[in-house]
Amino acid sequence: MTRKHHTLFFIFLILFPLFTMSQNRLRDHGVAIGVLHPGTFNAITDVPGVQVGHTTLIEGDSIRTGVTAILPHTGNIFQEKVPAAIYVGNGFGKLAGYTQVKELGNLETPIILTNTLSVPTAVNTVIGYTLNQSGNEEVRSVNAVVGETNDGYLNDIRGRHVTEADVLQAIQNAKTGPVAEGNVGAGTGTICFGFKGGIGTSSRVLPKQSGGYTVGVLVQTNFGGVLQVAGVEVGKKLGLYSNSFKYSPDGSCMMVVLTDAPLDARNLERLAKRAMLGLARTGGIASNGSGDYVIAVSTAEECRIPYQSENPIQTVPTLRNEAMTPLFLATIEATEEAILNSLFAAETMTGRDGHQIEALPKEKVLEMLKEAGKMD
Repeated sequence: MTRKHHTLFFIFLILFPLFTMSQNRLRDHGVAIGVLHPGTFNAITDVPGVQVGHTTLIEGDSIRTGVTAILPHTGNIFQEKVPAAIYVGNGFGKLAGYTQVKELGNLETPIILTNTLSVPTAVNTVIGYTLNQSGNEEVRSVNAVVGETNDGYLNDIRGRHVTEADVLQAIQNAKTGPVAEGNVGAGTGTICFGFKGGIGTSSRVLPKQSGGYTVGVLVQTNFGGVLQVAGVEVGKKLGLYSNSFKYSPDGSCMMVVLTDAPLDARNLERLAKRAMLGLARTGGIASNGSGDYVIAVSTAEECRIPYQSENPIQTVPTLRNEAMTPLFLATIEATEEAILNSLFAAETMTGRDGHQIEALPKEKVLEMLKEAGKMD
């Protein structure tokens, strides 16, 4: 597909969730992960105000890549920063913007996911996007947060085909509602547990007595381990692991956790750590060659941090430590399900040098789950 066909492709992406999501997600087959209930869309966009946009590049026989943008709210993020934290599960990656988030505890741009060698392009785009926003005319510093995984097996990553226009389009296409999963955006060329990976998302809504808050997770899966689905040793049963791996377990996973709970950076980091437990529940091992990063953000309007203020003291509500446990559980469950959704939604893909990665054999997996009593 050439770039002139992108407009038609994006029209397809708008309609994509409406006619594909019904059977492309684990829960649609009667498999419920955890005990908490998902939100309306079972997606990160269940967190009020959150938007997600994709740019997908599938061209010729070797370009299989893209961009995914996550916007924590619809306003000027630089002028209304949000509390944030980043947790590094294993640091073999190129996450841009980490140190300032760590130091100041806030996020001031959209979160961008793409491939490893397109991080500089995405950073430059986010800087330009931010500088050009109304109200930012005097801004002299922008901390763009851009994460990545390496899609070089299926994609001609050395060609660096992602352009600034592609990144900007993902930001401008961001919307609420259902989120396209699988071979889209930053997940177009990724591989997970030896099968086709991609973008996945899920959410959890806490009971009213626990605050009624929503936690949403979006993942870009490109990692390995011994696949488990709802506790069933699927990877082992499929023969992908005996005494050694039948494929390379190296790779990366970007995890974005958003919540409307009023949290400060310290508790957001604690929340981010729990996403790694969700990854572990799918069989992920955070291998030596894996860049496993979690970006956690509170979207609570009352917690936003103004770029400028005449008041040197900022007073904001924040949950007590004792109230965090339900949010921890929600993060673990939503991360686990988001990863599994990325596998269930992804389709077999052929890319660079004729490399082909098969989709998860869903029928076999579902039969295993049925035999294990995991299906309703």
